[in-house]
Amino acid sequence: GLGDVYKRQLLVAITASFISCSQQKNEICNDLEITKSHLDRDVKMYTSIWKDIFEKRDVSLITTDKFDSKATLITSTGNLIGIEAFQSYYNNYFTGFSDAKITILDVYGQGNLITKHWRFTGTHDGEMFGIPATNKKMDLYGVSLVTMKNGKVLKEKNYFDNYSFLSQLGLIQP
Repeated sequence: GLGDVYKRQLLVAITASFISCSQQKNEICNDLEITKSHLDRDVKMYTSIWKDIFEKRDVSLITTDKFDSKATLITSTGNLIGIEAFQSYYNNYFTGFSDAKITILDVYGQGNLITKHWRFTGTHDGEMFGIPATNKKMDLYGVSLVTMKNGKVLKEKNYFDNYSFLSQLGLIQP
């Protein structure tokens, strides 16, 4: 009868809704899986490149293989743009601290953003950013906020307690 036809039409409509919803969920799930795999790749690359740079004390590892050619390092004195600018900036840590060490405490991210919690230690026994050697020990914690693009570092900004940094170097009184 008419009731059976109505029930079949309702059943067809509900089934179509479930199939449509299921396909939409699969597309969303696929997008999330792709985003997660890109993030996992970026976090792994970012972590390994900074470990390599500090372990080998070699800023020439900062290349367009891992960094965008217009990578920007945001500093309190202005933005540094490009591979050579990154290399020059980070080389100060190696000329200033013959035993410079970075320990990556935690790295996590979302989308194209990565956050790195780090600890920097060393003895300030050389010139760094124009500051002559003080032979003081440094033990500094900080965070880097990073933007990735196509698997490469596009932007980075480091945050740390500058008062602690200058105090540990003996440049200001604690």
